[in-house]
Amino acid sequence: MVRYILNHMHTSPAHLGALNDPWGTADPLGETLHFLRMSGIFYTRSEFTTPWALALPPLEDCLMFHVVTSGRCWLEVERTEPCLLEPGDFALVPHGAGHQLSSAPGIPAAALFDLPREQISSRYEVLRHGGGGAATSLICGAVRFDHPAARRLVQFLPQMIHITAWNSPQLEWMQSTLRLMAAEAQELRPGGETVITRLADVLVIQAIRSWITEDPAAQTGWLGALQDKQIGRALALIQRDPARAWTVEALASEVAMSRSAFAARFTALVGEPAMRYVTRWRMHIALTWLKEENTPPGELAQRLGYQSEAAFSRAFKRLIGVAPGAVRRAGAAAKTVWSQPQDTFHDHAPHYPPS
Repeated sequence: MVRYILNHMHTSPAHLGALNDPWGTADPLGETLHFLRMSGIFYTRSEFTTPWALALPPLEDCLMFHVVTSGRCWLEVERTEPCLLEPGDFALVPHGAGHQLSSAPGIPAAALFDLPREQISSRYEVLRHGGGGAATSLICGAVRFDHPAARRLVQFLPQMIHITAWNSPQLEWMQSTLRLMAAEAQELRPGGETVITRLADVLVIQAIRSWITEDPAAQTGWLGALQDKQIGRALALIQRDPARAWTVEALASEVAMSRSAFAARFTALVGEPAMRYVTRWRMHIALTWLKEENTPPGELAQRLGYQSEAAFSRAFKRLIGVAPGAVRRAGAAAKTVWSQPQDTFHDHAPHYPPS
């Protein structure tokens, strides 16, 4: 069965402090990509011989990827054209949709979990399947992102991203990365699982970067806001220093805009008023600290700039849906704010004037 490992991404106070310099980056989108750290992964070395076809089930909240190390295969994802993958190609299925890999379109597919798999370790399996003809080898895996910035970015991705390394501007390092991943998957030396995990991290981020650069859809909405010179900078300031007593006036001043012009532009590009975004960002930072550091709610309130634990707790429960103490006791994930209706959010911190 599929197994997940939790390599938690850390959003510590020290990390946030290192990002407090408002002149520390000129690339808010790049800063958001920094948060694309895997929190869950499994991977499989797949060895197929023609004819063959494999049906992969949906995996909720996961991004699935495939790297062809030898041979060739077809990838079919719902609502997209079949895609031929050749050696050096990398394909990402960002929304965990069920899909099919095959030696040729139209071959009846075997379900992944109906096939025997060799268990190498708790996080690594080898799958062999096919009719004994020409061979194809792949490295397949799934990743999960928990950070709010990462989860929001993933929502905007298309059904499939296909990177052809031979046509990539980053040809040399892409090919080197793929070769190293293939070698580690084949030999599985001590530490090989960790190497594959980190290489997959790099390749997934590169696929997303490539899509952002090339697809016009990435130039609109929240992604477009990140790339806007002034609003993107405001987003970066909020994300780097959530404890600051932000107001619309303060943010507008930081990016050299009038209050009214900033407020209108922020809402138009991001899709919600600036102070609502500030509050949601704070609450997701709090959620991370509760889950990973077991931080008391009173300390969280102080870290995030609230004048009282009660004000913080009210805001947290309103946005996350449960009290911070319950999350801390259970150590369980709460429902993400980004999926909730935006008109339910309000800044409850009394010392932050409304927009």
